[in-house]
Amino acid sequence: QVQLVESGGGLVQAGGSLRLSCAASGRTFSLYAMGWFRQAPGKEHEFVAAISQSGLSTTYADSVKGRFTISRDNAKKTVYLQMNSLKPEDTAVYYCAAGNTYRIVTPSNYDYWGQGTQVTVSS
Repeated sequence: QVQLVESGGGLVQAGGSLRLSCAASGRTFSLYAMGWFRQAPGKEHEFVAAISQSGLSTTYADSVKGRFTISRDNAKKTVYLQMNSLKPEDTAVYYCAAGNTYRIVTPSNYDYWGQGTQVTVSS
């Protein structure tokens, strides 16, 4: 139903900032909770952040809490991930996904996924 395309990844120095965007197509974007996941080489998908359909509620992984902020603009059908104080361990491919509820943060809760965007943080 919904197609997702991430953008905004790249190479950044440790301590720097980056903003990822996820543009959605389809008529039902506002009906989905949205999440961000990341995958480092040789690792499983790791939950990063999620936001409710209305954008009023969010949840974060402990590893990024206080540094990352998830937001959405339903009029633009776009979800964002603002990443500050980046660390080398944040290096991964970042994926956005659409699901049923922001309260469940496992990948199985999400039905639609983007293609991913690479984020590399140098020392």
